[in-house]
Amino acid sequence: MRSDQPFIRYQRNIVSTVNLDCQLDLKMIALQARNAEYNPKRFAAVIMRIREPKTTALVFASGKMVCTGAKSEEHSKLAARKYARIIQKLGYPAKFKDFKIQNMVGSCDVKFPIRLEGLAYSHGAFSNYEPELFPGLIYRMKHPKIVLLIFVSGKIVLTGAKVREEIYTAFENIYPVLTEYRKCQK
Repeated sequence: MRSDQPFIRYQRNIVSTVNLDCQLDLKMIALQARNAEYNPKRFAAVIMRIREPKTTALVFASGKMVCTGAKSEEHSKLAARKYARIIQKLGYPAKFKDFKIQNMVGSCDVKFPIRLEGLAYSHGAFSNYEPELFPGLIYRMKHPKIVLLIFVSGKIVLTGAKVREEIYTAFENIYPVLTEYRKCQK
C-alpha cells in the first residue's frame, strides 16, 4: 500500500467468547458481584462491566461468556480472564476454555467523498444502498468475508473479521474501487 493511502486507525470493538466450563447461578452472581446486573425477563444473562480494559461481558447460566468492547485482541483476552477470575472468586470452578475472537470492527477515513450511487450500480452483486433507510452503502465482500459500511463522506466501517489481517486485506481490496468513485470537488 502506498504511503499516501489512508490507514485503518484502530480496532473499534473486539467480540470474543470463552467457555467457563461450569453451570452458574446467575441470580447469585448478580447479587454478589460488583457492576453486575441481571433481569431475566429482559435477557437471560448477567451483564458485567469492568473499567480496565473497559469492556462488558454477558455471562450465561451454561458457563458460556461473551466479552465485548475491547480495543485489541490482547485486551479482549485480558478482560475475559478478569471476568473468569471474578466468577472463580464467587466460588465457581470456572475454567478458561476455547477462548476465541468472534468479530473485529475497524474504521478509517479515505479523506475524499464517494459517489455511492455509482458504486452501488456497478457493484450491485455485493452492494445494498437504500439512502432513505440507511445513509451508508453496505458492501458484502466475499474474500475476505467482510462487511463494509461505506459513507459518502469517505468514512468506512469494516466488520466481520476473525483476525486483524482480514480487515487490512478488505481495505486494500476496496481502496482502488473507491478511488474510481471519488466525487469531483467543485
